[in-house]
Amino acid sequence: MPVTVHEDRRPMSLFKRIVVGTDGSDSAREAIRQAAALAQMSGAVLEVVSAYEPVPSRRTEEERSGAPSDVAHEFGPREDVNFALDGAAAIAADFGVEVHRHALDGDPADAILGVAEDTDADLIVVGNKGMTGARRFLLGSVPNKVSHHAPCSVYIARTT
Repeated sequence: MPVTVHEDRRPMSLFKRIVVGTDGSDSAREAIRQAAALAQMSGAVLEVVSAYEPVPSRRTEEERSGAPSDVAHEFGPREDVNFALDGAAAIAADFGVEVHRHALDGDPADAILGVAEDTDADLIVVGNKGMTGARRFLLGSVPNKVSHHAPCSVYIARTT
């Protein structure tokens, strides 16, 4: 990557804010590692996004009813998202980069795009999972949707 140099000959960072999404999968963890490495090299802040679809309260209550009372509050999609974000933050910490977490409800691609827009991101990192074979042509694929609607550059990390 080319680095721009200021008049006083100090390198200027190519990226200031990088957005990456996670669902807690192995593929997402690899995309986070690559995003964190890019953030480390450029001195960027890493914006980590995880999204969940709201779950009907009846289903949540059914899941909680079988659990001991001291852990029943830990069941639900929001907790899964928080767990994924904790894992992402731990990876980023290994690279020594600043991390901001975004737990959002709704479509994952829309959440990533929204955070990129809201934070004026310079780069979005997504994994290539779901972009092989005939599946790459299906609407709804997070990497495809992000790459076609991003307000900034997109890096598609080879994760599989």
